[in-house]
Amino acid sequence: MKCRLCESKDLFKFLDLGHHPPSDQFRTAEQIQQPVTFYPLDVYKCNGCGFVQLGYVVPPEILYQDNYPYESSTTETGRSHFRAFANAVVNEFGFNKSDLAVDIGSNVGVLLDGFLENGLRIVGVDPAPNICEIARGRGVPTVNDFFGMNAVEQILPEHGRASVITGTNVFAHVDDLHAFMNAVQKLLDPKRGVFVIEAPHLVHLLNNLEFDTIYHEHLSYVSVKPLMPFFKKFGMEIINVEQKDIHGGSIRVFVSGIGNYSVRTGVADVLAMEAVEKVEDHSALLQFAKAVAHNKSELNFLLHQLKKDGKRIVAVSAPAKGMTLLNYCKIDRELLDFVTEKSRLKIGKFTPGGHIPVTTDSKLLEEMPDYALLLAWNFSKEIMRNNREYMEKGGKFIIPVPSPRIVSI
Repeated sequence: MKCRLCESKDLFKFLDLGHHPPSDQFRTAEQIQQPVTFYPLDVYKCNGCGFVQLGYVVPPEILYQDNYPYESSTTETGRSHFRAFANAVVNEFGFNKSDLAVDIGSNVGVLLDGFLENGLRIVGVDPAPNICEIARGRGVPTVNDFFGMNAVEQILPEHGRASVITGTNVFAHVDDLHAFMNAVQKLLDPKRGVFVIEAPHLVHLLNNLEFDTIYHEHLSYVSVKPLMPFFKKFGMEIINVEQKDIHGGSIRVFVSGIGNYSVRTGVADVLAMEAVEKVEDHSALLQFAKAVAHNKSELNFLLHQLKKDGKRIVAVSAPAKGMTLLNYCKIDRELLDFVTEKSRLKIGKFTPGGHIPVTTDSKLLEEMPDYALLLAWNFSKEIMRNNREYMEKGGKFIIPVPSPRIVSI
């Protein structure tokens, strides 16, 4: 293998999470009788540029084009975040109704809604046929394709070049980033166009032990330093970096043609943070791997002890990250009775690997289990607020990351 940014073959493997099924491959009752393919989930750092990435690439058709079950409109926290995102970009760069906003991996169109509210023209690009159907039903024009030259050639004749192209939790999902950036370059207005990516920041992943954000869709774990020379290859530069709380700590990276805009201080600030936190240091990365193994031992000990004491345990929410945690820690139906979910695309199915049944959120109050393992810990405040009655009746939550802890009233 070689680095997907600088193409160096000098890579350092520091974490092996074993073999996993794709984290979004929820199955029906009939499908759980069929064989499951498990793929390696191991993480490398490039010694050439410092970029952190997965070693094994699952074909994207398997990940995104087989009844993809994620909808970006599920949480109010997420919806508010996307509205604020669109508003901030429009205000910062003065975009108006003559401008086109293109969102890559647009899902059901929540971020594009924000641009539309600001008067911009909008187009989404998404590879999942079922998700595109939902988006179009919401009135969001969407190209059903992986983002690349083919998608760009569908957009340009009708809509022209984009003033802003966004990719939230998308850039890190792409294997061939060189082809991806060639397509961005072709679609983006060369003088005033801005490409904005948002992704979990490697600093927070390491510091907060967010190992469950590692799964096959997330091919890369983004830090700013390796991106600087990469974007330069395409005549582009990072003009700003902002830190965001979403998904356990993310960065929003603004990219444009070299010299189009002044470079903000946010870039130097984040580069300094990465240097202080030693995100490229081999010993720090190995220490992280050691802490991940310790978390697995702690969580398993806690859950098995509770079961031994006769307690009933379920899980609340079934995000992709939660599937990494369940499968890495070997948590299955012996420990969890069921998993509750808001997403209609997951309810009535079974979790990948462990085949735990996924049911509606209402079952938490109906069944009143003693403990609920909160898998979407990045939305823990909202989820616990929504389930306050469960807690008032004596239910307790277990938050697994960065170290397992029990939360009760």
